[in-house]
Amino acid sequence: MENKYDSISIANPHPEGGTALQKIGLAGVAVSLFIFSISLFNVTTGNQGVFLTTAMLLLFIGGGLYGIEKYRHIPAGIKNNGVFQNSMTNRGIIGWVVGILLTTFYIALYWFPEWIGQGTGVDGANAGMVALFDPLSQLLKGQNASQWFVYGTFYTLAIIVLGIKFLYKYRHNAYHRNRTIVVIISQLFLAYLIPEILEGLNYGAENYYSKDIKNMWPLNYYFTDGWYLNNLKAEVEQPLGMAYLVWGIILFLIVTPVVTYFVGKRWYCSWVCGCGGLAETAGDPYRHLSDKSTDAWLIERILIHGVMAFVLIMTTLLMITYFFPEITFNRGINRFALLAFVAAVVATVIWWQRRKHPHVPMKKLYIVGGSIVIGFGAYLLIPQFFQGQGNTVYFSSYEFRSWYGFFIGSAFSGVIGVGFYPILGNRVWCRFGCPLAGYMGLIQRFKSRFRITTNGGQCISCGNCSTYCEQGIDVRSYAQKGENIVRASCVGCGVCAAVCPRGVLKLENGPEEGRIHGPIEISSKGISVLDEK
Repeated sequence: MENKYDSISIANPHPEGGTALQKIGLAGVAVSLFIFSISLFNVTTGNQGVFLTTAMLLLFIGGGLYGIEKYRHIPAGIKNNGVFQNSMTNRGIIGWVVGILLTTFYIALYWFPEWIGQGTGVDGANAGMVALFDPLSQLLKGQNASQWFVYGTFYTLAIIVLGIKFLYKYRHNAYHRNRTIVVIISQLFLAYLIPEILEGLNYGAENYYSKDIKNMWPLNYYFTDGWYLNNLKAEVEQPLGMAYLVWGIILFLIVTPVVTYFVGKRWYCSWVCGCGGLAETAGDPYRHLSDKSTDAWLIERILIHGVMAFVLIMTTLLMITYFFPEITFNRGINRFALLAFVAAVVATVIWWQRRKHPHVPMKKLYIVGGSIVIGFGAYLLIPQFFQGQGNTVYFSSYEFRSWYGFFIGSAFSGVIGVGFYPILGNRVWCRFGCPLAGYMGLIQRFKSRFRITTNGGQCISCGNCSTYCEQGIDVRSYAQKGENIVRASCVGCGVCAAVCPRGVLKLENGPEEGRIHGPIEISSKGISVLDEK
């Protein structure tokens, strides 16, 4: 008798309605999420260990079972059937609901942790969802949980569970299998278990071990904060402190440029980084939502390099303040003059881009530029931001740091970067805001051996590569011209090559010579490069 799951239909290879095990797995995930939800109302108080263990096991086993069953009965090869018809992945109602829930969670996490129970119990103890994680936190580091421990646990579980699903979806591709395994190991050990355990050994210092030990400046923007440097320099009480400080400097100055030169920024953005890990696993169903327009590319270059400039100025000011405390930056600056300066800079950038690309629509660029001016103006002009400081802005390096932490470190990377997965795609932060990605992108673009080679003669213009490029690169246009893809924004995820039905694209490391070349001409005389650029 024919098995109903043995269909090799290209149009609809998935079993209708899903398998029984798939439904059981999905039910387990639903029960797990229900337990986490009711913990907000202190229902789990008194039995946190039992409830937390049950919820985590159900999420891990149920999510893994669902992911395996979803792809186990169909032929190997990437299947993205129905992503443009599914309400979850086509900016439909379900997608918006998920986006709103994620955004609300991030808002609570960053700015209103009491919503999830942080310190709202008796005598300042935890309650609600945070209290649910107290037993696990006590086990790992001998302390009650914080909102960041809750976040780190959820983050790690999401990468592991959805990483299993990713492994089965891309099981035909060794590059994706190896990459996903490395991402899971990096998050579980380097970003979660080791830092949390080391925090338990942190004898009274201000938790300098509690951060992701593979993060580096400028992504790790608090690296030059005074309290952080004090902890890292506390060599007598904390012998590992100076080692962490030196390691952080080596990562930025030596490891990053050297490794990026040989293999491109993919070594970090797609293989190691926690943000990239979540984007590649949890965000995989949304990669086709990235904006592929030319004006989005213009905004991308302005924003990511603007953030790099922001963090560079901030770091310089913080270092001066730390090492030369007698120098003060509390000079009064007229707020209207400062707002006029920012508006002039934005206008200059827009004018420059308009002159450079006269035929490109720039509606989104105008919207972004106007939003920056309006947002900065609101910050400067709304009275409660001044706290009685009169008609001047008292500018200090740490105030500048607080602006970055709020707008970039929290709102952009967290609330928008993850909360907007179902609306803007899975790499909004990596593409438009991450300063480390921008730093590595400059190296990759101008001094690297990495490129994606194309075989234009085999391209059938199906558009799969461009559709599923999470960075919004129009890969097909490069492939049609037989032009190597050498873009600062490319994170080397390799999905464009994996979804190509003709094997047109290939991720390669080779000599720098000839890496960047223009279109090729195929004639009776052979193949020749038309131009160099």
